[in-house]
Amino acid sequence: MLAQHDLDALLGGRHADPFAVLGLHADELGRLWLRAFLPGAETVQVLDAKTGRKLLSLDQRDPAGYFESLVPRRKNRFDYRLAVQWAGAEGFETYADAYSYGPQLSDEDLGLLARGEHPRPYTVLGAHPCQIGEVAGVRFAVWAPNARRVSVVGSFNLWDGRRHAMRLRHSAGVWEIFVPHVAVGDLYKYELQDGQGQVLPLKADPFAFASQLRPDNASVVAALPEPKALPAGRAAANERQAAISIYEVHAGSWRQGREGRFPTWDELAEQLPPYAAELGFTHVQLLPISEHPFDGSWGYQTLGLYSPSARFGPPEGFARFVAACHAQGLGLLLDWVPAHFPSDAFGLARFDGTHLYEYADPREGFHRDWNTLIYNFGRNEVRQFLVGNALYWTERWGVDGLRVDAVASMLYRDYSRPAGEWIPNAQGGRENLEAIALLRQMNERLGQDAPGAITVAEESTSFPGVSAPTFAGGLGFHYKWNMGWMNDTLHYMREDPVNRRWHHDKMTFGLIYAFSENFVLPLSHDEVVHGKGSLLGKMPGDDWQQFANLRAYYGFMWGHPGKKLLFMGQEFAQRSEWNHDQSLPWDLLQDPRHAGVQRLVRDLNRLYREQPALHRLDCMAEGFEWLQGDDADHSVFAWLRRDEQGGMVMVVSNLTPVPREAYRLGVPEQASAWREVLNTDSAFYGGSNLGNGAGPLSLEATSAQGRSHSIALTLPPLATIFLVPA
Repeated sequence: MLAQHDLDALLGGRHADPFAVLGLHADELGRLWLRAFLPGAETVQVLDAKTGRKLLSLDQRDPAGYFESLVPRRKNRFDYRLAVQWAGAEGFETYADAYSYGPQLSDEDLGLLARGEHPRPYTVLGAHPCQIGEVAGVRFAVWAPNARRVSVVGSFNLWDGRRHAMRLRHSAGVWEIFVPHVAVGDLYKYELQDGQGQVLPLKADPFAFASQLRPDNASVVAALPEPKALPAGRAAANERQAAISIYEVHAGSWRQGREGRFPTWDELAEQLPPYAAELGFTHVQLLPISEHPFDGSWGYQTLGLYSPSARFGPPEGFARFVAACHAQGLGLLLDWVPAHFPSDAFGLARFDGTHLYEYADPREGFHRDWNTLIYNFGRNEVRQFLVGNALYWTERWGVDGLRVDAVASMLYRDYSRPAGEWIPNAQGGRENLEAIALLRQMNERLGQDAPGAITVAEESTSFPGVSAPTFAGGLGFHYKWNMGWMNDTLHYMREDPVNRRWHHDKMTFGLIYAFSENFVLPLSHDEVVHGKGSLLGKMPGDDWQQFANLRAYYGFMWGHPGKKLLFMGQEFAQRSEWNHDQSLPWDLLQDPRHAGVQRLVRDLNRLYREQPALHRLDCMAEGFEWLQGDDADHSVFAWLRRDEQGGMVMVVSNLTPVPREAYRLGVPEQASAWREVLNTDSAFYGGSNLGNGAGPLSLEATSAQGRSHSIALTLPPLATIFLVPA
């Protein structure tokens, strides 16, 4: 019979190793005992699994639901079932016993997990539907090395932490159990006792593949998606020689579903990819779609890093959305947040009663800006969790890549911290060497195991080599957001045109460093929230001038070296700043001025894709040449874009409301004539329709800007024009 101290620990939910006492066990005489703890059971019978024949009834030793008996005429372990009659119920229900199954995880997996070297921890940890013999169920595994006891609780066991206490695999600090009869769709969490025996708030599964919709926060059993390779041609479409124009989207407010609810993935799949493709974008980028408790975080405070948000329906709907993007020729990028996580009690904070996922010292582990916790980048198992997650989204969902949020906050230990409130690294410096190692490891892993996928860093400092390969000492990203370009040019565009001559360098300074990284030019969600207004609202002047300024600015951006990114709503000049609780104001498109901006964005994307000179050498100095960068008095900028085959596109911006007739511009002699192919002042876009017409502009033997030949251009007011050799 079971020792009383073991029984007391079971009944009190304190037993650290229930597999050592429950199920079948031999005593010192070699006799088999069968023990079961089933709170609420009145009668428990033991059946032979093969024949269904009743072998014995277990004796109830404690009315709390503990049963045990000596098994007659059996000396070897055998497969059995438990037939249980519950209190107040008629008849018996038959179950396989969770405590009849041996260890679930292999020694090889445990060794990799323990060293933080498992390339795909999501295949081992979390909840995995599986079948052992004839019994279907779910294998649960969770990392909690400092817990005294861990149980899986859920809708299948009345959330009772005594029923399915797990087995500790000491070598990795991982707790595991196979629970028969649990199925896809069942709710679950983990109940943990810390090292002092205190029961913690129930914890969601860090590796959950699905979650409940907030305010509920249980994990949901879901199947691990099968690997999905990128479709043919996607890898080439993501390379730096390709035209990359990104449409950034907050899925919850792009176009709301019926009755003001969140749209489903299928509704988004039906509408968003065709729309983005029609406007000529090459990629859609979603703000974070991993599960998060607070709508107002826009997804940037995630606690379900492996779980597509339930806001948009079940996870399989997201798979259909990815396929819909690829069917339209679009790449899909996801915002990914490895920099921090919120401190909600059901999440990662003090997961096993210790600072398991986060740095313990708040000088390292707390973000002042966002009131969130910082992952312990120096811990192998935490890096494994994060690197595995990056691979999970690219390998299992087939997305084209990740835009990594808040990289600057990861790189520096003194980020947003005054002197004395941060801890230097081991070398006495301010760089977070552990985070740098994580980012390099993540980029190398994707390069190895997710060929064709790309990563983009939101990094706002001058940290060197963000988009350089790791073998050259870089971080290994494919692209970096050019925050300096965005800040400088928006500063310029806010100025009244009469004052722009004094800020001319804001538009030219970016070319000094434009080819030091592989840059994306971002006009992102961050520029149209928190009182900043919309892009249209930033433009000076009357209504006509605001629209003209915005169109000219878009032309300047699409002609400038670097990949493009535009946040939703700005493609039709949304007047108000973005509100995550509301759908975009699509009714504005009934106004021809807004519809004109939308047509311009479509045509800029088309021109950008059709003219190799505008994208082939986006990230190389050979693709750019100033024609006029010093005319501050007239606020005129002119340059050439080139490709490696000798192709050219001329871009000229006049950023004052004064038309310039016969503006002479020195140009190379390779082309004898030029023709205008896009003019942001066209009446088609809502402009005054001043320009150079469709005819060729002949090269003249008149010197200008140090060149022997030139052309005379008509520069429309507040406009950007594009010309190609005629």
